[in-house]
Amino acid sequence: MSRYTVKQLATMSGVSVRTLHHYDQIGLLRPASVGENGYRYYGREELLRLQQILFHRELEFPLDAIATVLAAPDFDRTAALRRHRTMLDAEARRYRRLLRTLDDTLAALEGATDMKDRDLYQGFAPEKQAEYEAWVIDRHGAGAKAEIDHGKAVMKGWTAGDVAGVQAEIEAVEAGLARAMADGLPPDSAAAADLIRRHHAWVARSWKAPPTREAYLGLAAMYGDHPDFKARYETRAAGLLEYLQAAMTAFAEATL
Repeated sequence: MSRYTVKQLATMSGVSVRTLHHYDQIGLLRPASVGENGYRYYGREELLRLQQILFHRELEFPLDAIATVLAAPDFDRTAALRRHRTMLDAEARRYRRLLRTLDDTLAALEGATDMKDRDLYQGFAPEKQAEYEAWVIDRHGAGAKAEIDHGKAVMKGWTAGDVAGVQAEIEAVEAGLARAMADGLPPDSAAAADLIRRHHAWVARSWKAPPTREAYLGLAAMYGDHPDFKARYETRAAGLLEYLQAAMTAFAEATL
């Protein structure tokens, strides 16, 4: 099995020697061994862990949140890679839209084509958020708009650490549900209920009040209605969306 010194790993990964030393000091990436000469040596397992760290950094996770995610007992590297692929593919599509917007704008400025005013902003990040909001409001009315406005006001005051904590929590909950499903535990099992209780609390962080029975059942139904939500859960594990909905339903009916 190949072993790499910290300098070799830095050259291969593009991560500086200083940063690798820092990751070792904080326990985020330990070397496989340290030689009598004091050299750190890294093997395949450490290389894969560094890849996970870099993927999470690309997604703007702070180091403490990455440590929390990777230390979770139910962390699944393969599932994490699938989620990274889904998120990066969505970003790639968005960048392709931005490139089209840029090219169309240049062509319009040079007089080669005409461009509608509303098309000047295709591909910018708020566009997707606005699309989700419009979709929810269209189906659930003014009450949904009030919840969205409240949630945006709450999240406006969040720090980067708050955001990372919220992301890490939903990662842990979804990974736990995928594991429970794989282990054959029914959606109304105690283990699934504990995870759904955390999911319910996670949702409540940005709602005016914790979701009522009706609201939580409605949220479960909504997850199955939008293709992006379907893709999110089915990419993690086949059948996870249906399992999540069943677990949410069982929890709402038994607890809320």
